Amino acid sequence: MQTVKVQGRAQGENCAYLFDEDGFLIDPTLWSEQLGRDIAEAEGVGVLTDAHWTVIKHVRDKFFGLGALPNIRQVCRATSLSRTQIHLLFGGCLAIWRIAGLPDPGEEAKAYLT
Repeated sequence: MQTVKVQGRAQGENCAYLFDEDGFLIDPTLWSEQLGRDIAEAEGVGVLTDAHWTVIKHVRDKFFGLGALPNIRQVCRATSLSRTQIHLLFGGCLAIWRIAGLPDPGEEAKAYLT
């Protein structure tokens, strides 16, 4: 487990977030857009654009609505982005999951997210 300190959500305080050994946020309710930007930088994704945020928000909405990861085809349909465009934005599905601040999806899911 690792702890990462970033700018907090309110009034500029520093906050500590716990991540597991694979870089997934332990408590997804603590996620903020600033934390998403910090994770994206650590993942090598760079500055998040509107297209990034569209994907991130869709994945978070689906996770909290269904309790599961949407498949890439559903993400493509919902965001009007192709699989290639999404991969160019994030480099891979695991990066999306991490940047969206979601917990470890499990070994089976990680196998097909790579």
